Amino acid sequence: MAEDRFEKKERRMLIMRNFVFGVEDSVVSTVGLLSGIAAVGTPRQTIVLTGVVLIFVEAFSMAVGSFLAEHSAEEAVLHIRGRTADRDSRRAGAIMFVSYFVSGFVPLTPYFAWEGNVALFVSIGASLLALLGLALASAHVSRVAAGKEIVRMLLIGGAAIAVGVFVGVLVN
Repeated sequence: MAEDRFEKKERRMLIMRNFVFGVEDSVVSTVGLLSGIAAVGTPRQTIVLTGVVLIFVEAFSMAVGSFLAEHSAEEAVLHIRGRTADRDSRRAGAIMFVSYFVSGFVPLTPYFAWEGNVALFVSIGASLLALLGLALASAHVSRVAAGKEIVRMLLIGGAAIAVGVFVGVLVN
């Protein structure tokens, strides 16, 4: 019975870990890249194409990476618990794919509707709001202080945006 509770808690942590990682990485990577190329006046069509390719490639790559990492961890403890590997690793990969894929459209969607600085600022704002929501959800589920989680998420997101813009301007 205690083993069942432990396995359920482990599964919830697997879901949470992959969801938070997928959303955070997707929003931060996508807004960083798009901000960097938009800040130098790249045409909207190129920004949208770049964003769509990034989201598809990275969602698949992150899902495969999550599957392989979880599978390796499962294999390492297989003999201890007698679980079959792949069940949780497939779930982890699926959660990673969906969370990354859906979240990537948060910073990209403004570029479908607007051009130039309007799209750039709306994208950044929407991304920071998404990170705020993720921080609140993560704090609630993890039962940690929301303020600390919010500051951490927004600093990471802000840093990624700054890096993207800096590199875009520098390379241009």
